[in-house]
Amino acid sequence: MYFEYPKLLFLLLVPLLLVAHYLWQELAERKPHLRVSTVRPWKAGGTSALAVIRHLPFALRIAALSLLVVCIARPRSKSEVEKVDTEGIDIVLAMDVSTSMLARDFKPDRLSAAKDIAVEFIAQRPADRMGIVVFAGESYTQCPLTTDRATLINLMQDVETGLIEDGTAIGNGLATAVARMKDSDAKSRVVILLTDGVNNRGEITPQMAAEVAETYGVRVYTIGVGANGEAPYPVMTPWGPDVQNMKVEIDEDLLRQIADATGGKYFRATDNTKLAEIYAEINQMEKTRTTVDSFPVYKDLYTRYALIALACFLLEILLAAVLRRLP
Repeated sequence: MYFEYPKLLFLLLVPLLLVAHYLWQELAERKPHLRVSTVRPWKAGGTSALAVIRHLPFALRIAALSLLVVCIARPRSKSEVEKVDTEGIDIVLAMDVSTSMLARDFKPDRLSAAKDIAVEFIAQRPADRMGIVVFAGESYTQCPLTTDRATLINLMQDVETGLIEDGTAIGNGLATAVARMKDSDAKSRVVILLTDGVNNRGEITPQMAAEVAETYGVRVYTIGVGANGEAPYPVMTPWGPDVQNMKVEIDEDLLRQIADATGGKYFRATDNTKLAEIYAEINQMEKTRTTVDSFPVYKDLYTRYALIALACFLLEILLAAVLRRLP
């Protein structure tokens, strides 16, 4: 603890002077006397409790005044705290929402697994701005770049198939994601593009979108989602919904080219565990830069002394009132 205005502590001389004046009155001015033959009865009785208690109101007043002087001097405490400045990264999650994402080689299906793991990824990066782009036959922005984690997670959970024309427009999805960051001033800009198919729609080719990403300094991590071989797909038959095994087709060469051209990396996820590991690896590779700095944190302590002073004043008033009523 230290005092912001230590020179004001000289005011403690005032209570000391009051104490000196009080003692002078007690010892010098008040000299009642009585002639007696012996003082033995008074010596045997000792000092009465009332004789001691009558000094307590003055003692409480002096204590309160001293504490008020301490408050005026402003007692404070100081502690060193480490400050971490983060250099945030802008990240856009570009997610395929074509009907093939309903395949059940992931639990419960590819889209649900991708959403759940993406939500965990979002929650682990509080310092970054993040956004969501979805694509099928077309693409659109589900959520622009934001640091509002609650809104971002809610909008991720709202992602589903069937909202836009079916198909797989990888080029459009990547181009839309890059467009969200072209005006960004972040030191690092990243797109995580997840798909389970082959580009078959869209006005922009994936190669052209990759070139645009490279121009704007956007790094693209691509993830191919799907089991090796065949995967169970829900299909509609004349007899109602059914599940049939269908061949998994992922254009891994294209996804690898996109990642290589932009300085990213291509991953293949064949189940929930592998997909979670991929997001964890990306999370480690894209750690925010931090600079640690120490700065003092100050805390005022005068409140406690002010409360004690108030208690002393109130107790003095109460005690004085009681003593006046005594015979």
